Amino acid sequence: MTDDRMYFRQLLAGRDFARDDMVAQQMVNFAYLIGDRETGEAIAVDPAYGVGELVEFLAADGMRLTGVLASHYHPDHVGGDLMGFRIEGIAELLQLGEPAKVHVQAEEALGVKRVTGASDSDLVLHSSGDVVSVGAIDVTLIHTPGHTPGSQCFYIETPAGGRLVSGDTLFLDGCGRTDLPGGDADALYESLTQRLAVVPDDTILYPGHLYAPEPSAPLGEVRARNWVFRMGRAAFDL
Repeated sequence: MTDDRMYFRQLLAGRDFARDDMVAQQMVNFAYLIGDRETGEAIAVDPAYGVGELVEFLAADGMRLTGVLASHYHPDHVGGDLMGFRIEGIAELLQLGEPAKVHVQAEEALGVKRVTGASDSDLVLHSSGDVVSVGAIDVTLIHTPGHTPGSQCFYIETPAGGRLVSGDTLFLDGCGRTDLPGGDADALYESLTQRLAVVPDDTILYPGHLYAPEPSAPLGEVRARNWVFRMGRAAFDL
């Protein structure tokens, strides 16, 4: 697999799509489109807000949606009710008739179903280390509990270096909060320092929110400058 074959788009809700959505503008969520240019297959990572626009992006690029990766069950990533605001997401995407299964860690299935209304038949349950293939593009699922019990990151290895889509597990500056239901500071500390330790420093980190001036950065730089690593274990009691 060559880098030219991989299709990869990072899209900011409220700017690149769902431009008139005030919640999207405030939440600054990223959605990702990952695929194989030769086969035209693509998956959407954390499709929320203007999901129809994400499908239109794919169509304009000659791609078609074949699956969904959900980093975790919070509505700003998969759709649902967020403090009284209805956010488009997986439910609306499935209503478009796209033949797309939603890939989640087994521990996150109940949350995803409760928030989105998805059924068991809509979901594919995974364990850490499972691989979801999109054409010739392999995406490794890494279970990183802490922000939620079934949070997961997505690693893609390419000849030029890897890419890690981290959801709310790790940001360029900071990490996911652990004071929401299902949050666990000890689990998040282990996820960042142990479970993600196998991911090389030259991997480019792509987070779930734009919480830093840059939209992405080498993981080694993030490990060196991110305050959660500089402060050690105490930083994870957020």
